[in-house]
Amino acid sequence: MKTKLGFAILCVALPLLAHHSFELKFDRHRPLALTGVVTKIEWVNPHTQFYVDVKDESGKVVSWTFETAPPSALIMRGWQKDSMKVGDTITIHAYGAKDGTNFAAARQVMFGDGRTVFGGSMEDKGPPE
Repeated sequence: MKTKLGFAILCVALPLLAHHSFELKFDRHRPLALTGVVTKIEWVNPHTQFYVDVKDESGKVVSWTFETAPPSALIMRGWQKDSMKVGDTITIHAYGAKDGTNFAAARQVMFGDGRTVFGGSMEDKGPPE
């Protein structure tokens, strides 16, 4: 009986330990608002990622990587696999990486037609108001 209970607890605990915390990688106190051109989209688990070329203050193009929720969660929030296409110009509201790299947690994405979708996780306190 103890063996079965221990195994059950282990089965539940391991996936929880495997998932990383928002706070581990991203800084809630480093909000970003960037506009750029989509260069690549990876619609995969455990987190969808997309890549955007953004011009910095000097006009130099800087590549950014944005992470969102998994595809199933994005679909529930109004995304479709073809909502974003390579070549689209989008505006992203995100939280920057704690290590200062060009990696961020995408919270909200505004498409060229004005549609806005939420891409963050509940760990970042949900959609903006």
